[in-house]
Amino acid sequence: MVYDEHVRAVKRSIRYIEEHLKGDLSLEKVADQAAFSMYHFHRMFQAYVGDTLADYIRKRRLACAAGELLSTERRILDIALEYQFESQEVFTRAFKRVYYMTPGQYRKYVQTLLTRKERRGQMEPIKQEPYGWKLTGTHPHLYTMGVDRLVTHQGRASGYLMSESEQLEGFATMMQMFKADRYLGKRLRLTGFVKSDDVKGWAGLWMRIDGADEDMLGFDNMGNRPIGGTTPWSQYSIVLDVPKSSKEIAIGVLLYGPGKIWVDSLRLDEVDEKIPTTNIDLMEEIPEEPVNLSFDEAPEDQ
Repeated sequence: MVYDEHVRAVKRSIRYIEEHLKGDLSLEKVADQAAFSMYHFHRMFQAYVGDTLADYIRKRRLACAAGELLSTERRILDIALEYQFESQEVFTRAFKRVYYMTPGQYRKYVQTLLTRKERRGQMEPIKQEPYGWKLTGTHPHLYTMGVDRLVTHQGRASGYLMSESEQLEGFATMMQMFKADRYLGKRLRLTGFVKSDDVKGWAGLWMRIDGADEDMLGFDNMGNRPIGGTTPWSQYSIVLDVPKSSKEIAIGVLLYGPGKIWVDSLRLDEVDEKIPTTNIDLMEEIPEEPVNLSFDEAPEDQ
């Protein structure tokens, strides 16, 4: 399918960008990795990611540079040049547009919020629950969610979900719920960037559409395309229809078993029917009568 081919191409380009943030990342080089012409790739990338290629690369470089400002004592000029900014002045102007303060001010301000060990990466970030998000699941007491100011995809912070036990039973999810009114009768796509570290079970974004009386009208948790192990920032998406009878929409990220995941740059977009849904049909067709009561039959006998 054309859409799936485009998604795979964009994912390849994002991996390439992550591996070469400190090097040359021209449109021509990135488009070549995606195996598309520069013209088509530019349009395709912006449609799926939400930023032009140049904007996306600049934001990723700024996010990585911001992390180095907080976790090292390196000179601002050295960090700027390493991430391909022509000078400290150019870096400062770009930084202020995103973080609303100079790199030096940002380093002083945010470091006052972090402990010395945390800045050096010797301990987990201070536990600060992300505004608007709730920790739920089958075993939420065995997991922690919070805000990370050192590991980010874009901007000042990311959300994280991590296990506090080596058990593999049950899961936790960082989620929120809102009314479906403005999306009724539309096809909705949830996209977000996720980074994982030593996930021994699996993880994924999820979205659920609820109707009256808590009827589930649509659902996808990436169970058929899970995130596992250790992975760099990668973009994932879920596409569901929102029937006119919908009442609420729930979104989130889940983690099953040991490990840690970060999530950032989430967004909801209305899309047309050219983009297929990822809905998981949880209601299997019920047969009209019992089958194979003697256990002798095989599928090919039917």
